[in-house]
Amino acid sequence: MAGNGGIIGPVNTVSSQAEVITSITSSGPTSPALPATQPETTLVNILVVAGGGGGGSVSASNIGGAGGGAGGVRNFCSISVTGGSALTPGAVVVGAGGASDTSPPFSPGAAGIDSSIIIGCTTYTSDSGGGGGAGSPPFAGLTGGSGGGTSYPQCTAGAAGNTPPTTPSQGNPGGAAGPHPGGYAGGGGGSCGVGGAGTPGCGGGAGGAGLNIAPLYPCAPITSVGGGGGGGYYNPSVPSGLGANANPVGGGGDAGSSPGNAPNNGVAGTTNSGGGGGGGSSAGGPSPTSGDGGSGGSGTVVIKEPKVVTAPGVWQMNTVYEYVKDGNWTN
Repeated sequence: MAGNGGIIGPVNTVSSQAEVITSITSSGPTSPALPATQPETTLVNILVVAGGGGGGSVSASNIGGAGGGAGGVRNFCSISVTGGSALTPGAVVVGAGGASDTSPPFSPGAAGIDSSIIIGCTTYTSDSGGGGGAGSPPFAGLTGGSGGGTSYPQCTAGAAGNTPPTTPSQGNPGGAAGPHPGGYAGGGGGSCGVGGAGTPGCGGGAGGAGLNIAPLYPCAPITSVGGGGGGGYYNPSVPSGLGANANPVGGGGDAGSSPGNAPNNGVAGTTNSGGGGGGGSSAGGPSPTSGDGGSGGSGTVVIKEPKVVTAPGVWQMNTVYEYVKDGNWTN
């Protein structure tokens, strides 16, 4: 026993449990195998990202396909868990990205799939990304966590994202279609930015910006999520809309190139980013060619166990002072 400012008790030492980041990149209890939480973990933070929407395809015409919307992004803080507990098998669903329709009648890109995780008796879910509008009827994009862009008719707004009054917001709307002829398709919405509108002289709209998650979840294999796909376009001298190249944060795909390096297909959203796929573009000219939209990127679920410092028992005052001075004391 040791004296402690007149209090008698055992001499104890501070125990520290390191921060742990677990990224789940596919569905199923063993893909990958999920470790139990650490013994001292009582609260976790969770990032849930749904699959992004596919970009719109374009028929052999002078209208570009629109960019797909990003999958919904939700960050849940301070969720209660039992230390040393494992997730229930099948408790995690990682949503797949939406496909692009690659055959007539050139439909809009498909919506992504929701992602979710069950902890205790509560399911934490994010909404799928909306598909981008096609370069032939139907032109409108699909709603989702972030909305897909619109291909045509001109000045028609992009599809809505899961924004206020939904609380909290999971994304943003897609971009509007620009004037026709020209096929200025809108970009898909992103978690942190609205999809760009197609505009004369600038081509298809840029995908909306995503979220940099590195400060929130350091050491996670994916560093940014929720970027929208770029909108396709037709013009021999103007580039198509950009996703990743315009907004490197978020994993959205660029639209197919125009002037055409056939087949002018949109680029897929980055795997496990929830990024939207880029829209297809037409090479134009006397014999315009078609291009397919890129598929949306799959989602992800990331779990963060914060660092835990415990200091139980009765302490010597000089020991407490040293720990406080070094910033290692806990309340």
